[in-house]
Amino acid sequence: MDLTRERVLAYRVARHGLHRDTARVTDLAVLDLGVQDGGAPRAALAARLPDGADLDDPALVVVWAFRGAPHLLRRADLPELAGSLWPRSDADAIARLGGSGTKFKKAGIPGLTVFAGGARALRDVVDREKPRGQVSAEVTAALPPEYSYDCRVCAATHVYGSLFQLVGLFAGVEVRAQTRPTTLRPVADRCPVPAESTGAGPLVEAYLRLHGPSTLAHAAGFLDTTQAQVKPVWPEGLVEVRVDGKPCYLAEEDVPALLGAPPADLVRLLPPHDPLLQLRDRDLLVPDEARRKRVWRMIGNPGALLVGGEVAGTWRTKTAGRALAVTVEPFARLASAARKAVEDEAQRVAVARGHTEARVTITA
Repeated sequence: MDLTRERVLAYRVARHGLHRDTARVTDLAVLDLGVQDGGAPRAALAARLPDGADLDDPALVVVWAFRGAPHLLRRADLPELAGSLWPRSDADAIARLGGSGTKFKKAGIPGLTVFAGGARALRDVVDREKPRGQVSAEVTAALPPEYSYDCRVCAATHVYGSLFQLVGLFAGVEVRAQTRPTTLRPVADRCPVPAESTGAGPLVEAYLRLHGPSTLAHAAGFLDTTQAQVKPVWPEGLVEVRVDGKPCYLAEEDVPALLGAPPADLVRLLPPHDPLLQLRDRDLLVPDEARRKRVWRMIGNPGALLVGGEVAGTWRTKTAGRALAVTVEPFARLASAARKAVEDEAQRVAVARGHTEARVTITA
């Protein structure tokens, strides 16, 4: 089956709930993999929910999860997610630890031992709400010296940051970034640290459902591990399709939704780290390399302007008193209808972030 990128993007836009056809926040499909909290998860929710929908729900919680990044997730999903995301082997754990993983390997400390020790230490330390800095210091003191490094900037010794955040979900720790400083506290009714992995199969299936058709390499990239670690849990019975000539895969049950996805006749302001932007085939979403570099940067990503299923520009915000200044930089001049829609979406973003209004500047 040959597919165009337009057909695939229409499917992904629909799967991500960007048609605003979901009434309750907890029913959003993107929460199956979480909404990365880059400081604006409410904006990602507002891009998907109709007017008047409640963006706040006590059934949601922010924890360090995928790739050690803070994610907004359903509380009820945390036990199963912890089992699925727990590394399946020492090699898997070392791969996820990145640069610090190499140091643990040289020190002869198995990857799973590192994860288990880090998770238990973090769990023991966070017995009540505490500032993040205090937690880091206490975890550092609780772990063997091989788990830490000398930070030249702080002139202090810290537990490796990758480990500290990668084990947050497993330790049952909630991240409260809305406080200053950021605090950590126990998740209500938190489960024990996993003894072993229950398998990342459900996560791979969710990735294909939201970001498919896709590949083994892209799923592994999302989980921040190697293809060798994902291959044993790669789902059976997938349908192979070709997207612009490249082989990709999707669950057979999702093929009707792929072929029947409605046109993405909409305008949305997606915040940095929005679920739609977490795909690993970035060249499919933004084919032009120069434009990709404007959307995904080494540090300080802007938001993405979505027009008709295409990323048509970037946007940033700045607080202006009680208002939110929203500057939109389209890649090309927008039609009048799209400009009006951008202004409407900016108002949604402002309200979602707690401002009374948006002051919009469109540069082209």
